[in-house]
Amino acid sequence: MEVQIFGVKKSADTRKALRFFSERRVKTHFVDLTERAASAGELQRFVQKFGLTRLIDKTSRRYQELGLGHARLSDETWLSKLVDEPLLLSMPLVRNGKLLTVGLAEEDWKRWMTA
Repeated sequence: MEVQIFGVKKSADTRKALRFFSERRVKTHFVDLTERAASAGELQRFVQKFGLTRLIDKTSRRYQELGLGHARLSDETWLSKLVDEPLLLSMPLVRNGKLLTVGLAEEDWKRWMTA
């Protein structure tokens, strides 16, 4: 089993996800979104499963700084904004093959390991 984790090192939930998998000796590939943004295609996988609103962290500082509280943007515009502004994403985004999670999802990860 190998998982891919999208997040930033400053995110407590991202660090918890990295620790969760390392404690269980699961190989991880960490993508630091401050160094390399996720592609629109990669984000589209998560959007298809969870919907766009689930990926947007409306409590993030960056969301407030950009004044997006009253923004009415199209899905394509939001997706483009998430690529350009990765700090707007709910983190971590975790992928294990075709299995995906958004945010801290330890119960889902445990199920992946028993499958």
